[in-house]
Amino acid sequence: MKWLGRRQSDNMEDRRGVSGGKIAAGGGIIGLVILLINLFGGQNGQQLSPMLEQLQQGQQSQQTTRELTAEEKKTGAFIATILADTEDVWKEIFVQNGLTYENPKMVLFTENVETGCGSATAASGPFYCPADHKVYMDLAFFEELKSRFGAEGGDFAVAYVIAHEVGHHVQNLLGTSDKVRKLQEGASEIEANKLSVALELQADFFAGLWTHFNQNKNQILEPGDIEEALSAAKAVGDDAIQSKMQGHVVPDSFTHGTSQQRMFWFNKGFKSGDIKQGDTFAELH
Repeated sequence: MKWLGRRQSDNMEDRRGVSGGKIAAGGGIIGLVILLINLFGGQNGQQLSPMLEQLQQGQQSQQTTRELTAEEKKTGAFIATILADTEDVWKEIFVQNGLTYENPKMVLFTENVETGCGSATAASGPFYCPADHKVYMDLAFFEELKSRFGAEGGDFAVAYVIAHEVGHHVQNLLGTSDKVRKLQEGASEIEANKLSVALELQADFFAGLWTHFNQNKNQILEPGDIEEALSAAKAVGDDAIQSKMQGHVVPDSFTHGTSQQRMFWFNKGFKSGDIKQGDTFAELH
């Protein structure tokens, strides 16, 4: 992916050199469960709060800091550039629709983090917290994505994940997230899961839409980039994860969509460049 020489966002909090602080007791086990259920945590990040906050009460350790390596600094610059790209693209899309875009913040962390939605560990995967309008990401997730779930990896896979989580921020600004949560309150578990799937697939569509506009604006794509994004989307499909981790799939328990659905909606956003084609909820009716 071509990224050097463009603007970098100031809306970054790089906490990778900081360790310690509050963590959830037994967080490793809890985090693994969360990883299997909520990869690309999205709005589900908010649901971590009650359980984890109860468990982490009184769990305090001393914070330590270290200097980031040259490679870590380069990665931080890359992510700051991608975040700036999302800011520029979504600002234009919102203006075109008579709206005002509010930039989210990105927090890079290692092992554990305190958020507006409660405590979280690296095993929760990248997620967006609507309470503080921040995207949280431990970059160790991408090694897990490759080694455990067979994704190809690469810089554009990281860009896709960032764009997906920023897509949840867009949903939050548009009021879509609140509408879904209210509908879920009065729905059965199966219907609530379907609503969650639609929300996640729309975030995938928004990631594809961002790719479309960013390519037109900055000519970012190199050979293999779209394949990297599709490989990541395929790896985190509910059916792929359940099949790998438990040997069978339970469609009614899906919360993020199948591999095929995730790839389809990313591609639809990328190829269409039309935000009006992102109604993933229409299929629920």
